[in-house]
Amino acid sequence: CFVKNHINITDRQCLDALKRASLLLNMKHGLARLDTIWGMGGGQRPVVFLVKQIILLLKEYISSGDQTEAARCLVELEVPHFHHELVYQAVVLVLENGTESCMKMVMDLLLHMANITVLTQDQIDRGIMRVYGDMTEIVLDNPHAYVTLTKLVESCVTAGMLSQHLATQMPQRGRKRFVSEGDGGAIKSPED
Repeated sequence: CFVKNHINITDRQCLDALKRASLLLNMKHGLARLDTIWGMGGGQRPVVFLVKQIILLLKEYISSGDQTEAARCLVELEVPHFHHELVYQAVVLVLENGTESCMKMVMDLLLHMANITVLTQDQIDRGIMRVYGDMTEIVLDNPHAYVTLTKLVESCVTAGMLSQHLATQMPQRGRKRFVSEGDGGAIKSPED
């Protein structure tokens, strides 16, 4: 629209710039490409894009182990108000993976980011609380998620990353009740 409104311009350089801008805007995924060319502030990026970048950042970190690079990538997203998403996705990654090595790597990353103040305590708490809220859905895909979450939360409390108060808010897995539990465990005769 802006480019079409300036057809009467006679300066050759201005016309070339307008044609180039029109071409860039009209190409497939034009605005997304312009974001990488001219840059777009972090808060203006779609949430889906940010979530995908955070997941990619975590996968790269798990494969490389480079905490400094992971922190740099998170800072480059320019969304400090959205850092709780990194905590959330990191914990979900641990719950899905379930290995001690993954848990240790994520703990080390979160501690590193907290120590260099990329992550604030509020962002860590908010990410953990989001996991707590989604546990009923997470456990459907990973039945051992509560066990893994318990280990992770205990490690976070020990490392000083989580308060004991937040740890006590962790949801507990409801266990299945047996039919016989309603009667105090007494064996009933067929006549009863």
